Amino acid sequence: MKRVSTDMPNTDIQFFMRRQEDAMQNLQNQMSSGNRLNRLSHDPLAAARAVRYQSFLARLERFESNTQYAQNHLDHIDIHLQSSVDLLQRIRELAVTGATGTFTRDDTRHMAIEVNDLMQALVAIANATGPDTRQLFAGDRVFTEPFRVVQGTVDGGPESLDVSVEYRGSGTTRRTEIHERTFLDLDMGGGQAFWAERMQIFSSIDATGWRALENGAFFINGHEILVREGDTLATVVANINESGAAVRASVDPSTQGLVITGTNPQLIRMEDRPGSTTLEELGIISFNSDPGAPNWNPSARVAGGSVFDMVIRLRDALLRGDHEFVGSLGISGIDLSLENMTARLAEIGSRNERAAMTGNRLNQEIPNMAAILARDVGVNLITAATDLAMMDLAHRVALQTAARILPPSLLDFLR
Repeated sequence: MKRVSTDMPNTDIQFFMRRQEDAMQNLQNQMSSGNRLNRLSHDPLAAARAVRYQSFLARLERFESNTQYAQNHLDHIDIHLQSSVDLLQRIRELAVTGATGTFTRDDTRHMAIEVNDLMQALVAIANATGPDTRQLFAGDRVFTEPFRVVQGTVDGGPESLDVSVEYRGSGTTRRTEIHERTFLDLDMGGGQAFWAERMQIFSSIDATGWRALENGAFFINGHEILVREGDTLATVVANINESGAAVRASVDPSTQGLVITGTNPQLIRMEDRPGSTTLEELGIISFNSDPGAPNWNPSARVAGGSVFDMVIRLRDALLRGDHEFVGSLGISGIDLSLENMTARLAEIGSRNERAAMTGNRLNQEIPNMAAILARDVGVNLITAATDLAMMDLAHRVALQTAARILPPSLLDFLR
C-alpha cells in the first residue's frame, strides 16, 4: 500500500512552479540579450556552429577593414604618382623647347633652373608620407625617408645644385590579407616607381674556376637564391633565372664574370644572407655596414639610372647649351621615365580595383553570414513575446489554482 503524505501536493506544485519560473527567466534573458544560446547546454550543436560562424564573421570584418585601408593607401600613391607624371610632362615640354637650337645659352640656362625646381618637387613627392605618417615610397621601411639628395656644383649653374639622388628605401613591400589566404601588395618602392632604365651590373672578376665552398644564399629584390657547396657560376646563373626575381643572369663573354640585367625599370637590390659571401666573391657587391646605401662592388660596372638621373642629365645639358644632347638622350631619358611611371600607375590602379572588388564581395558576404548566425542563435522577439505572455498567464492561473487545492495549513486553523 502506497502512503501519500499531505505535504506531497505542496512539494509537487512548488517543483513545477519553480520550473515554470526558470523557463520564464530563461526566455526573458534571451529577449534581453537577443541570443537564445545563453548556455551551451541549451543547444550544443547550434552552439558549436555559432562559434565557427562568429569566428568566420570576425575574419570577414577584418578583411573588410584591410581592403578599406588598402584602397585609401593606394589612392594616396596614385595621387602622388599622377602629380609626378604631370611634373615630368612639364620637364619634357622644356626639353623639347630647349632642343630646337633657336635659344641662347642664357635661355637654356633659365630652362635648366626651372627643370631643377621641378626635380626638387619630384623629390618632395617621392619622400611624401601618407595620412598615417608612413613613407609612401620606402617599401617596408615606412619610417625611413627613401630618397637622399646630394648637393654640389655644376658648371654654368648656381652655387649649389642637386647632383644626385640616392634611394635608401627597401625593395620589399608590405602585404595585407584581403580574404582567406589572399594577399595584396600595399606599397610600391621608390626603386620601382621612380626608375627609368633597366639596370645592368657587370662583374669584372673572372669566375671561370669559382666554386661555392659551403652552403649559403643571397637575395635579389627579396627573392632568396640558395647556393650549395660545389656550385659553379653556371649553376648560380641558372638558379637566379629560375628564382622568379625580375632579373636575368648571364656570363660576360669578355670577362667571364656574372652579369645581372633587370627585366623592367627598377633598382635591383642584392645582398648576401648573413654568413654567406657568394655575391661578394663574384664581385657584384661589397660589404656595407649601412643597409640603406648602395653596396655595389667598386670594380663592378653599373648601368641604368633613376628618374632623377634622367632629369639631372637633362638639366646639365641645358646648362651647357647642348641642344643636340637635349634633343636625343635628354628627351629619351624623360620618355623612359614617363613610360615606367605610367606603367606603375596602371599597376596601382589594378591593385586598387582588385581591393574594391574584394570589398564589394565582402559587403555581400558579411550580411549573409550575419543572417545565418542570427538564424542559429538569434531570438524572434515576436514569437518570444507571445510565448512569454502565454507562460505568464499560465503561471498566474497555476498560482490561483494552487491556492485553492492545497490543503489547509496550520495558519488557517489559527485564524
